[in-house]
Order: sequence, then structure tokens, then C-alpha cells
Amino acid sequence: MKPEVAKRCLSSVLCAFGLLASISSTGCQVSVGGQTLPSPYYLDDDVQYYAPGTEFKLSREAAAMKAYKAEQELQKEMR
Repeated sequence: MKPEVAKRCLSSVLCAFGLLASISSTGCQVSVGGQTLPSPYYLDDDVQYYAPGTEFKLSREAAAMKAYKAEQELQKEMR
């Protein structure tokens, strides 16, 4: 093999390796349903879902205050 051909072959292999390394290290962005997803592995990611709760967050405290107020009214009537 001639030195020029060997040099060209080595240069091509190194260029292909560099291109492959740069593509694999940057990842791909895809747009699905209006979302820009940063990786092709988005299906393997865990889903963060919070079930909808009650609109009023202090329902137990409100019930306790109502019971206390009713107890105070009952004690007031007993006097």
C-alpha cells in the first residue's frame, strides 16, 4: 500500500470516527405533540404525575375549627 493511500485511509477513518463521536455525544432533539424532547430515550424516563386533589387544601383544619366552634357554642348554651 502506498503512503498516500494509507494516509488518506487513516484520515477518512479518523474523520468518520470524529463524526460518529460528535453525533452520539450531542443526542437528537425531536418534537412530539408540541414538546421538544432532548433524547430518543424519553420513553424510558419516569413519569412525574400528581393526581388532582381537592381544591381546598385545608379541609381537615376547617373541619376541626368547625367542630371546635360548635363545641364552644354548646358550652356557651349550657351556662
